[in-house]
Amino acid sequence: MRPFLLLFLVFPVLELFVFVQVSSAIGFFPALALIILGSMLGVLVLRVAGLATALRARESLNRGELPAQQMLEGLMMALGGGLLILPGFISDVVGLVMLLPITRRLLANKMRQRAEEQAIRQRAFAEDMQARGGPTPQQPIGRQPNVIEGEFEHRDS
Repeated sequence: MRPFLLLFLVFPVLELFVFVQVSSAIGFFPALALIILGSMLGVLVLRVAGLATALRARESLNRGELPAQQMLEGLMMALGGGLLILPGFISDVVGLVMLLPITRRLLANKMRQRAEEQAIRQRAFAEDMQARGGPTPQQPIGRQPNVIEGEFEHRDS
């Protein structure tokens, strides 16, 4: 929790510092124009990325493949566009790096590998719990089946 709090406190200060440095080098209005153009580019990227990702995912599903790579690359494009929308030069540079096809594929591959490793670990943990007589996947941890024992008598009125 603390790293995120630190990020939300330090990041705007860094962005403001970089903006002041850039505006002192090229002027206030050109720096402001760059920030506005970056935000406009981010909005455009978000619009195009959403549609393109949906179309590529549909094509993959039609071929009978799982569109995991396309979805992750679309997520990277959306994140890059979101970072471009944020005012500031640091977020714009990081957003542009995420929009480059090479870095986008590398980041998507890394995310997919981490997700697969996490799934393998969870599967191994579930199998280990079953071997020890623990809860099964149909019976999640911490939940017992809702069984109420009792007797009843049917009465006709």
